[in-house]
Amino acid sequence: MGDTDRKLFVLDTNILLHEPFAIFSFQEHDVVIPMTVLEELDRIKDSKRDVARDARVAIRALEALFKDATPDEISEGIPISRDKGSTGHIAILADFELQETIKAFADKAGDNRILNATLYLQNKRAPREVILVTKDINMRLRAKGAGVRFVEDYRSDQLIDDVQYLTKGFQQIEGDFWSNVDQVESKNLAGRTYHTLAREPFEPTYLNQYVIDDDSDFVGRVAQVDADSITLQDLSRERLMHRRAWDITPKNIYQAMALDALLDPDIDLVILTGAAGSGKTLLALAAALEQNIEKNMFDKIIVTRNTPDIGESIGFLPGSEEEKMLPWLAAVTDTLEALHKNDHCTEGSLKYICDKANIQFKSINFIRGRSIQNAFVLLDECQNLTASQIKTIITRCGEGTKIVCSGNLAQIDSHYLTPVTSGLTYMVERFKNFEGSANIHLNGVVRSRLAEYAEENL
Repeated sequence: MGDTDRKLFVLDTNILLHEPFAIFSFQEHDVVIPMTVLEELDRIKDSKRDVARDARVAIRALEALFKDATPDEISEGIPISRDKGSTGHIAILADFELQETIKAFADKAGDNRILNATLYLQNKRAPREVILVTKDINMRLRAKGAGVRFVEDYRSDQLIDDVQYLTKGFQQIEGDFWSNVDQVESKNLAGRTYHTLAREPFEPTYLNQYVIDDDSDFVGRVAQVDADSITLQDLSRERLMHRRAWDITPKNIYQAMALDALLDPDIDLVILTGAAGSGKTLLALAAALEQNIEKNMFDKIIVTRNTPDIGESIGFLPGSEEEKMLPWLAAVTDTLEALHKNDHCTEGSLKYICDKANIQFKSINFIRGRSIQNAFVLLDECQNLTASQIKTIITRCGEGTKIVCSGNLAQIDSHYLTPVTSGLTYMVERFKNFEGSANIHLNGVVRSRLAEYAEENL
């Protein structure tokens, strides 16, 4: 590991918890894993935390790399990959031996030992670039304060640089839509109207992206994308605004577009983003009840969400799995009550609807390994999930299943995620060209004037 052209990356524990195979992202550079990181992974792998599985995956990946290496090779470094293009090496540093050589921090807490190891390597390997990679913002600040010259976040999982560039699922054209169109070819197929136009004015454009304008009633959805042209399905704004699902009608055009996607049988995945109170859960649940009870399109409705401290807390709650999940799914039960608030007996209505629609409240931990057929799946609070967790859930969906993923990127509770590395952001970017998915960002807060004011001014 002596080539001065290659960078030397020191990985913090949270990198391997966030992405267990992160070591393979540094194929052309060298990686050092401090012994402290292995000790922390060892403590976490046996815990009841939701990252325990990721810790075990990371440990297995490291074991597969080092299983035939001698102690000297482990400390000196072995090739990360056997690929011809890979020149990087990976080593384990016995950082507990460094207390005598470098004393930036006197105590032996995990973070401090990792910082000591980075400073030791920085001095020993000069003039090579030694870079500490961590997702902990405070760790990055402490490292810079201690004299670590290069500190970075882990960015290989980042598909966009800033969340403001995340596609919203619709384009808003200034003025009147038709005044900007020079040439159009229109046709009717099975009672639907399609317009084929030049692609360039709509770039960037994606399948199932909506197109709206400021002045007229035009609403379209991208049905086909070719090299030089796009085909829009013409959707009447008036018809969309008067569409009903479980006696709910849209309050704005953004909700109307979301409801259109939720009720479309050709769309298997709907991603709803937006501020608190924009109607994400309400619309999803109304569409689920409408299609399950009125149209018999699904056998059941499965409602789930990420529960950050599920390992420690769920066992202490009384009752069955569903009863344990109810505190976390209060947002959904509140929405159910809101949909039936005018019924003669709300409580009786809720019990009848839950039985009739076969609504099941499930923990995300028990989704793994299942195959979900003919179900409407509502995955709430997606912003707290990693990309690998999102993949685990979506790959469970079998024939006849529709999944709705909703979340608010301004309300991330996870220690390891930011708006640009959230699984919700990852999913929006990865599925934008998939013909069976639609993504809508709901603008505006419709919960109450109080909620709207709070969203804008606090």
